[in-house]
Formats: sequence, structure tokens, C-alpha cells
Amino acid sequence: MGETTGQRQTGYARCMMPFPELSELPRQLRRPAVRDLAWTLLAPALLSDPPCPQRHPLAGSAWAADPQRLHDWLRALDADDQPLCDWLAKITSRRLGLYYEGLWQFALGQAPGVELLAANLAIRASGRTLGELDMLVRDGHGSHHLELAIKLYLGPNDADGREPLNWLGPGCHDRLGSKLAHLATHQLPMSGMAHSREVLDGLGIGAVQAHLWLGGYLFYPWPGQAEPPAGANPQHLRGRWLRRQDWIPAPAQRWLPLARHAWLAPARVEASDCLAPAGFAAWLQALGPHAPAQLLARLEEQPDGAWQEVERLFLVADSWPHLPA
Repeated sequence: MGETTGQRQTGYARCMMPFPELSELPRQLRRPAVRDLAWTLLAPALLSDPPCPQRHPLAGSAWAADPQRLHDWLRALDADDQPLCDWLAKITSRRLGLYYEGLWQFALGQAPGVELLAANLAIRASGRTLGELDMLVRDGHGSHHLELAIKLYLGPNDADGREPLNWLGPGCHDRLGSKLAHLATHQLPMSGMAHSREVLDGLGIGAVQAHLWLGGYLFYPWPGQAEPPAGANPQHLRGRWLRRQDWIPAPAQRWLPLARHAWLAPARVEASDCLAPAGFAAWLQALGPHAPAQLLARLEEQPDGAWQEVERLFLVADSWPHLPA
């Protein structure tokens, strides 16, 4: 007997997010790298209906069948994060995308029921690099080519938000629509190319299924509004963006600028590291008029004395996105 519609929908939902019961865990952890790791594994995808196949990288793991095992593994790492820190120390680049991939590599290398076959596998022809396959894994559902991406996009306040091309990266060099087109027409099909098949056959990897996993945040204009892009996951993570000329913070609010490497998990800082309003005002005053977009987190004090992020916001130049070259 074939699957019912409900069974198919449930199966698809589990492939999209196998661990809904653990969604609050990243906020409960204390060590920054472990919080980022937990966020990477547990955050919802940006899109639920992308123009190419999407699958959670851990959908075929034993953790998906028993989320408590993943919970316990992350808790143990929060008690002793040295293995994770040692792994991350091998990443020499400060690029957020490589950090994100490194977190996935660490998890997939230890996930029960998953075999990490290769990472960043270069495909070459005639001495020229055609591209890389982000990750190749094998689990109970077969062998998979995974393309992983972490993206933060700002929505339009004067155009159609449903159009993915109108969602810009904070540096204005990247568009959601362009990224999806590149994934669908170049990155995902690459594992089926003849040159790729030669490399995979040489590694003893048979047929693979190509899947995307796209994590991140969507930021909506403030003041104003924008429709979510077509295919957006109703549960996607979100924030706001505004130009500096519109910035009128409430005196009692605590805001913290986030360095790029801290753009993943919600921020958690100790009271000694929480920027006082006067310190934040001085930081803001020192920004140049054409400074790059700044990601800020609004913090609230918790019962344990730490300050947790409750909102995030991109503060952009008044001329954004029309910035001087």
C-alpha cells in the first residue's frame, strides 16, 4: 500500500526539520561554539519550497530517529567543548560560510548512522577547477551530495518582496534569487557531470542524490513592510533592518554589535561584556556615514544574570543599498 498524503507530508517535514522538539536548545547552552553548532543543526531552513531539492543533512541519522541522543551529545559538548574547538581551530579562514560548513563537518563526522565520505571535493578538468562538492555523505537513505549555505538577506521596502531577486545580502553583492539560480543550475547538478562521476567512481561512491540545505535569517524593512520571498519557510528566522537616519533606540534598551563570526546562534553575553547604553552610543557615533551594514542584537537580562538576544537588526547606511564603490 502506498503512503497516505499525511504520511508523505510528515516524511517531508522530518526531512526539512527532524528535531522540532530541540528548537530552544541553542539558547540553553553556554559555550559560544557549541551554541553555534546547535543552531546550525537545529535552525529551520530559510525556504520550504526552493527551486531545487532540499533535505536536512541529518535526516537519515540515528539522531533523527532519537532526538534525545542529539540533545545529550550537545549537552556533553557544552560541558567540554575542547573536541569542537580543536576541530574549528583547523579552519584558517574567517569567512562565515566556511565556519558554517566546518560545524556541519564536525557533526556529520560524529553522527550515528552517517558516514562522511568527502568534504569540499574539487572537480577539475584539463587543469581547471570546475567547482567543489560541499559534502558527500552516506546514510540509511543512500548517498547524498549536499550543498550547504548560510545566508542573511534584507528585504525590499520599495519593490515586490515575493521576488527573490529583490532580497539583498547586507553588502549588496548577493541576491537570494541569484543564489538559488546558481544552486539549481550549477552547484547541485555538478555531482551528475561526467568529470564528477569519474572522481566519485574513483572514491568508490556510486549514484548520489543532490540536495540543498539553506540556513540563515531574513530581515524585513523597518519602518515599512515586505512580503516574504516566494517559497519562504513559514518558520524562517527573521529580524529587521533600518537606515541610520531612522534609528531612535529606547533609552532602556541594550544593543550589542555582533562580529561576523557571531552571526549564527542568538547572542548570549555575561553582564561584564554587555555594552552599556553610553558605550553603544559612542560606538555608533564612531561609525562612518558609509560604514558597512552592522548586525545588532537587542539583549535582555536573564534570571542567571546573563544577557540573551531577543531581537536582531541590521543597521545600514542612509544611502543603502546605493553605496559608493
